[in-house]
Amino acid sequence: MDDGKWLQTANDGFQIARVKAANDYTKRFGLVLTDEEASLLIGERKNALKEQERVEFGEGILPKLIFAFCDSPYIYQDNYVDSLGRLQDMFYLYKNESLDEITDDELIEFMKDQFDGPCQGSLDHLEDTGLEAFARRIRLGLDLYEEEDDEF
Repeated sequence: MDDGKWLQTANDGFQIARVKAANDYTKRFGLVLTDEEASLLIGERKNALKEQERVEFGEGILPKLIFAFCDSPYIYQDNYVDSLGRLQDMFYLYKNESLDEITDDELIEFMKDQFDGPCQGSLDHLEDTGLEAFARRIRLGLDLYEEEDDEF
């Protein structure tokens, strides 16, 4: 087997195990990922990183997203995998859009606050409105929580 393929396969196994380990916590919210769903999300992670031209070391952002969003009143078993996939894509996109000026935890916290608050569980609203305004404020060097002027 090609050394690069072996490394990728070994890393995939680690990633899947980390994501599946979150089930111990998320099952109290009625959310559980199967092996196939975890594998799918890891595959989507690779695609998102490639699309956004990002490199990520370690366990990746998916476990943090799982722990941050599992208690949302808008996420339930039927939309869990799709929601995680979209949130993961949005994270990488807006990490780039914010010019990496914020930490991963700050972006996730903002995403969760907006998703559960003004977006009322709408991933489209989160991506098109909440995160776009957030990234614009960061690029302009503005305070993230001040009221935005209409002069943009």
